[in-house]
Amino acid sequence: MKKMRLFTRVCLSVCLILFTAINTWAAKEIKIGVIGPMNFTQGQGQWNGALMAADEINANGGIQAGNKKMKIKLIKADSNEFISITDAASAMERVIAYDKADFIVGGFRTEAVLAMQDIASDYKKIFLGCGAASKILCDRVEKDYDTYKYWFRVTPQNNIYLVKTNFAFLHMVATTIRKELGIAKPKVAIVGEKQVWVERIIGAAKANLPKMGMEVVGAWRPSQTATDMVAELAAIQKSGAHIIFTLLTASSGITFAKQAGELKIPAVMVGINIEASKETFWETTKGNGNYVMTISSHARNVEYNELTKPYLNRYIKRFGEIPTYTAGTYNAVKILKQSIENAGTLDSDKVIPEIERYDEIGPGGRISFNKSHDVKWGPGFITSLGVQWQDGKLLGVWPNQWRASKEAPPLTYKGIAPFKLPPWMIEKYKK
Repeated sequence: MKKMRLFTRVCLSVCLILFTAINTWAAKEIKIGVIGPMNFTQGQGQWNGALMAADEINANGGIQAGNKKMKIKLIKADSNEFISITDAASAMERVIAYDKADFIVGGFRTEAVLAMQDIASDYKKIFLGCGAASKILCDRVEKDYDTYKYWFRVTPQNNIYLVKTNFAFLHMVATTIRKELGIAKPKVAIVGEKQVWVERIIGAAKANLPKMGMEVVGAWRPSQTATDMVAELAAIQKSGAHIIFTLLTASSGITFAKQAGELKIPAVMVGINIEASKETFWETTKGNGNYVMTISSHARNVEYNELTKPYLNRYIKRFGEIPTYTAGTYNAVKILKQSIENAGTLDSDKVIPEIERYDEIGPGGRISFNKSHDVKWGPGFITSLGVQWQDGKLLGVWPNQWRASKEAPPLTYKGIAPFKLPPWMIEKYKK
């Protein structure tokens, strides 16, 4: 009996030591949930960006939270938000309640992020958005700060700023068409997927492009997963459009660009086509995406500042391609690190003021937030790039001597290349 009691005590002691060790080890981790459509490009970018940031931080010892040095543990959460908003909400609930995430980064589709935002706020968890553009997400912060103060948007700029950026693209393209083809009033066809974020942009385009000397000939609203868009393209060609203003974030961007290239539609595609910002786009479209222009965060030939090239080199070496804008989770994780260290705690209510004060230069420009917790946009802050496929190379072509206002100095980043019209368009219209 004495031996049995001794054995029991030893076992209990060992269990207690192990339990204490496990708890001590666990306490040294900061859990960051990375939530997004992980079976799609957008989610892959979110995971890649967060993974690279976490590995860099952990390699340097982790995050100093008060008197504790803590490593980052990432938790991958597939939101499946292209398919189901319910799945997205469940994924957010699970990553917080079951996986015990301290912070969350990611989210992509506005309709799903609204639900995820509510859940994060209920749990008082900081959620750094890295995908959804709708301004309404940040409007909630301003209207009900106490409830939604846990939300910040790191990337992209909101849909109002996206309008301004894309209008700058359209102005540049229309100017080129007038100069090279002698067409005084270029015609514009709008192609926007059936999603909430597109609505304001289409409305703004219809109202403002005529004031910019362009004619809107129609708007087409395909599904985000459309696999055949020949009917839309036939109607666009019949309209005589010179510019196709695209607002596409999912797989339909490949379909549309590929079929337009195959048909040699005599118009240039400009706007948002997230699939076109990937370096696999050339192969996927079999070269038929040539001369497509889209918004992006990075191009191999462009440097925003001295941090850009080293960041791109590390990302390309690791993942084999340039980062899409959803890889802005890299910046989100770095923001969390600095804000936690400044606050000296993981307490959300104490970390939030530090994020609100955050103002640093990143690989894509200066990151700072306004009172709605939206990332600031414009010269001196985040502008993004206009990139264009030119014979197999994805080149940054905007901003090129861009003036945000008449008084503002022209802005051009190092490495920007000239924008080009498709040769078949030149052949049709040049006199």
